[in-house]
Amino acid sequence: MTVAIDGIAGFLKRSATKFGSGAEVDCPKEHIGREINQIIKCD
Repeated sequence: MTVAIDGIAGFLKRSATKFGSGAEVDCPKEHIGREINQIIKCD
């Protein structure tokens, strides 16, 4: 799969983990307060 996006600051490959009745994805704290976009892959 290839995704081309202009103006990105980085790329993270992480797994979602169970958190309460939902899920979360961990990322480094330097991204706190920034806009984050998630791309969900089909298996």
